Amino acid sequence: MASDQSGGGHFTAFLLGAIAGAVVGYLSAPQSGRETRRRLRDLAEDAGRRAERVPHAMQHAYEQAAEAAKKAFAEALEESAEGEEVS
Repeated sequence: MASDQSGGGHFTAFLLGAIAGAVVGYLSAPQSGRETRRRLRDLAEDAGRRAERVPHAMQHAYEQAAEAAKKAFAEALEESAEGEEVS
């Protein structure tokens, strides 16, 4: 049977994998230690800024999906009522 993981869990796993891959790439690149540390610090700051936006974006997507579901449900009810009136 399929695992019952949330989409957030998959996103978190993806994000952590991307970060790990970037860190390995930076550490294996031929550059000075000071330059590597600066690039890693910049990468961490950028990831932090992006992570701050995720909850807002997820909330916005949830609100849009909920509104679309309400609209589809209302349309289905209307079509069902119209179908009963015709019969």
